Amino acid sequence: MADYAQPDVLVTTDWVAEHVNDTASVRLVEANEDVLLYETGHIPNAVKIDWVQDLQDDTVRDFIGPDAFANLCEEKGISDDTTVVFYGDRNNWWACYAFWVFKLYGHDNAVIMDGGRKKWVDEGREMTKEKPEFDRGTYTAPDGPNVSIRSFRDEVLEHQKKQGQMVDVRSPEEFRGEITHLPDLPEESSMRGGHIPGARNVPWSTAVNEDGTFKSREELEAIYERGEALDRSSETIAYCRIGERSSHTWFVLTYLLGFDNVSNYDGSWTEWGNLVGMPIERGDATPVEA
Repeated sequence: MADYAQPDVLVTTDWVAEHVNDTASVRLVEANEDVLLYETGHIPNAVKIDWVQDLQDDTVRDFIGPDAFANLCEEKGISDDTTVVFYGDRNNWWACYAFWVFKLYGHDNAVIMDGGRKKWVDEGREMTKEKPEFDRGTYTAPDGPNVSIRSFRDEVLEHQKKQGQMVDVRSPEEFRGEITHLPDLPEESSMRGGHIPGARNVPWSTAVNEDGTFKSREELEAIYERGEALDRSSETIAYCRIGERSSHTWFVLTYLLGFDNVSNYDGSWTEWGNLVGMPIERGDATPVEA
């Protein structure tokens, strides 16, 4: 991990095992795509954050506001200075998504458990069905979200017109417009298949090893910088279908490779593919020039 741009944002399963009972200063948070998985067993003293029920406000189709975020943290026993350790299924898809939301609201002490739930389980470590109870935390409601790490549709359109860097992290079949969502995921996508013109297709899963851990910095540089000619100093927008997979790539580019200015377009293809007047392309991306 020492070779990553910001290695302190990752912790190992060994570290978590050593700190699993440090509940006064550390809060383990499991965030899964499968919202029922936590109940089947989780790391001792881990709390659950449901990406739909806890982080979304369906009355405005947006994230919860600052006061609701502070209340959520307090309910989970999280205070301003608590170190929050995120992990989850699907190689930390939703753990990175929850991490990104916490960063939107300025929580400094947030890290990801490298390898996620899969690595913990594969190593035969302790799991429990017991739900922990903690004293209510004390959390100061943020002034508002840090929108520098979030892109909105009009900003993406202007970025696209300027031929700015974009990374579409969906599967090649989604990118080419052959399908609008993966077969094992709910239909939350659009009427049109394809991708935003000019985007590079780098599926999120290329950044992880078979055990769920992130690939080395050298391997990641080979994928994103040498393979796709992405410039770490240029503004970069990542997107997928609803923002969950792209938050994983946002994490990789920002913290592991040290890209200067990366944002997550969480509206992603579900929004873009349904908007009137928004340009799309189908088929493979233009080959990268050597």
